Amino acid sequence: MAKTTEYTAADIEVLEGLEPVRKRPAMYIGGTDERGYHHLLWEIVDNSVDEAINGHARVISVVLDADGRGATVTDDGRGIPVDRHPKHKRPALEIILCTLHAGGKFGGEGKGYQVSGGLHGVGSSVVNALSERLEARVSRDGFEYTQTFGRGLPTSDLKKGAPTRKHGTAIAFRPDPKIFGASAKFDLELVRERLEARSYLHAGLKIHLEDLATKQSFDFEHPNGIADYLPVFVSQRQRQPIHKDAFVTQREGDVKLEVALVWTDAVDECIRSYVNGIGTPNGGTHVSGLNTAVVKAVRSFIEAKNIAVKGVTLGSEDIREGLVALVSVYVAEPQFQGQTKDRLNNPEVAPAVEALVRPALEQWLLENPTTGEAVVARGIQAARARAARRAADQSVTRKTATSHRLNLPGKLADCSSTDPEECELFIVEGDSAGGSAKQGRDRRTQAILPLRGKVLNAEQASVSKVLANKELQDLVQALGCGFGQTFDSSKLRYGKIFLLMDADSDGQHISTLLLTFFYRHLPGLLRGGHVYLSQPPLFRVDAGQQTHWALDEEERDRVVAGLPGNVKAQISRFKGLGEMPADDLKQTTLDPSRRRALRVVIEGEIETDHVLNQLMGKDPQARFRFIMDRATQADLDELDV
Repeated sequence: MAKTTEYTAADIEVLEGLEPVRKRPAMYIGGTDERGYHHLLWEIVDNSVDEAINGHARVISVVLDADGRGATVTDDGRGIPVDRHPKHKRPALEIILCTLHAGGKFGGEGKGYQVSGGLHGVGSSVVNALSERLEARVSRDGFEYTQTFGRGLPTSDLKKGAPTRKHGTAIAFRPDPKIFGASAKFDLELVRERLEARSYLHAGLKIHLEDLATKQSFDFEHPNGIADYLPVFVSQRQRQPIHKDAFVTQREGDVKLEVALVWTDAVDECIRSYVNGIGTPNGGTHVSGLNTAVVKAVRSFIEAKNIAVKGVTLGSEDIREGLVALVSVYVAEPQFQGQTKDRLNNPEVAPAVEALVRPALEQWLLENPTTGEAVVARGIQAARARAARRAADQSVTRKTATSHRLNLPGKLADCSSTDPEECELFIVEGDSAGGSAKQGRDRRTQAILPLRGKVLNAEQASVSKVLANKELQDLVQALGCGFGQTFDSSKLRYGKIFLLMDADSDGQHISTLLLTFFYRHLPGLLRGGHVYLSQPPLFRVDAGQQTHWALDEEERDRVVAGLPGNVKAQISRFKGLGEMPADDLKQTTLDPSRRRALRVVIEGEIETDHVLNQLMGKDPQARFRFIMDRATQADLDELDV
């Protein structure tokens, strides 16, 4: 028979003071990895930021030790109280640093903090518990006071030092290698990025960072707050805004709020959120309120402008696709999910944020109708893409090109340069024209991709058919920037893309099919200004020793009329690019110093989407109506029948 293990009161272990923190550090800082190591620094910095939020500090300094293992955080705030606590008969500084849930952020009739990032009262004491050494220097009441600690316990009494006129707190600490390992260090770049973000969130706050190892120092101050941060954030994500000016608002109410947002060419949404200056990577109720406000404001704009959204169901995710936003709120009693404060849980914040943002954003859209229409068109495009993805065969394997030459289509005559800024791709109609273009090009910077016949109409075809089309597949591989959801402009191999087609109706039709494909599946190319229509001449006019080129009959007649009366003009008409000698093609269409080309831009995204769907879509009646409505405007002499 098995022996019964006796379980008595003697087996009950009581962890006192800061022992629970050292026993289970992950409960307080999320882990003992690099993230947890840096979390100690953020806790001390946030305490100094709280002084700034409440109007008691203007400058914060962070100095990283020469070995990277420790840091000192100094502020010019009021200084942690050092007088003896009336109940516990110990200096307040010692109680704050050695006791969980002790601090000035629990209320106290407004004498401590109106708003704060740390309301649990465990931040400083947790840092103390997990540090092999911590020294606190406090300047207040005309003197400097110091006290040292080790692994959560005082190692000296509070000492009153020399008189001083300064005020503030300096905390120098070195995380315990027994907890974090002997190789753990602070990452200068990570610290720099986080501190700069803090300076954006608190307009007027100055933050100084110094690294004793590299002798580098940084100073951050941004008087316009998150309005200055938004373009930096968008640039960091390597995205391009689809409208010129961003929406920025500051509002006071039950919740103090700052919001800055812009729609970009990204295929997802990205919202970076903060509560009382603390980053909340998992969002929360403030983000929910912002999302609701954005969707309702855009829907109100659609209704006010009577914009017809036909053929698609515009969902909330479609409206927010490409949105990049910063939202910062200040709440008197924030309820965070855990000590790491990853998510805000206050239910009252969501309707408060919505009530503050929605009317301001709706008014902004109405005052900027061009921007509003671009946002709506962006949403319609996202809805179409979403519907196409849902209908597509999920088993289709998409192949996206990379910069590796082995993955490029065989018929591509690539250039030798790998710098996208100077590289150009000419998409040419037919192998014959491709041969002339290859002979006349600059092999270092110009690539030639010949197409066989007319490409697939991407407006009518499913995504699976588009992906299966050999000509379009070769084009996507050559561009290297991906397709649809995988589009990444940073991987684009050519800064300029030219559609080089014959100057006839077939050539114009091929150009239209390609532009349809770009607009529906690679819109970033058009919004980024990468696509051009080449303008090859239709006529060559030789007059004596001079040669003139004309795009059409009107320009030909104008050239001839301008010749001297005694000069006889010899006029040649090109039937197609394949007939044009390579030297002539180079001189008129390929040479950057002499060629003529039209950059393709999107003006009025809603109208563009409507016309494209009308002319290239599946409904023949829409095309019939379009043609009949404009039949009287056609010049019969110009029709290519």
